[in-house]
Amino acid sequence: MKKLCCTRPAEHLQNISPALQRTSSMGSSGIQIVCVGLGILGLIGGIVTCVLPNWKVSSFTGQNIITAQVQEEGLWMECVVQSTGQQQCKAYESLLILSSDLQAARAMTIICCLLTVIGLLALFAGADFTTCIENEDVKPKVCLVAGVALLLSGLLLIIPVSWSANNTVSNFNNPLIPASNRRELGSCIFIGWAGGVLLLLAGGLLCCFSRPRSGSSGGTAKYYSNSASAPSKNYV
Repeated sequence: MKKLCCTRPAEHLQNISPALQRTSSMGSSGIQIVCVGLGILGLIGGIVTCVLPNWKVSSFTGQNIITAQVQEEGLWMECVVQSTGQQQCKAYESLLILSSDLQAARAMTIICCLLTVIGLLALFAGADFTTCIENEDVKPKVCLVAGVALLLSGLLLIIPVSWSANNTVSNFNNPLIPASNRRELGSCIFIGWAGGVLLLLAGGLLCCFSRPRSGSSGGTAKYYSNSASAPSKNYV
């Protein structure tokens, strides 16, 4: 007589495993698509913050009631906007004219935009909805690298706008500074904060959900039927 064994439970588990993998892949693909959207919005915010000359605007407080023109200061130029709508801009003649916070903001915002582009390209390469990388074990690692890049980009965008905002508020509340020289926060400060938060959110989601798949090289339990793996024995 041959020893009989049941192979149906093993076959059933083998059929369930691919279904679970497909469900997990669909969930991670949705999160990655959301992260791509957040990263693109953060990149747009970083570019706008870097380019537009609206970090500081003139303040109309105290005896400074001249509203015929508005002065705007940015990283690369300063502009004067007339009440008629005309705008005249002039680039800074020297880097030394800028304050220390704006000098650092130039470098940080440029690095932020470049690092965001690199992170988005890595995310596209390692995402589950693309076939740029066919190795399923490498994809989560690439997405994890993209998440770290987006996190660093968010920090590089939030730090300079927060630094500039702190200096602007401190100078505004300084009684030794004339009212005509006081400045208020421009729209680029708020755009930079929003873009930095979006980049941090995208990077955080990628770091949380881009975990290497365990059991891909031997950790997965394998089931064999005893009739196929074990030698048959005859019993009297």
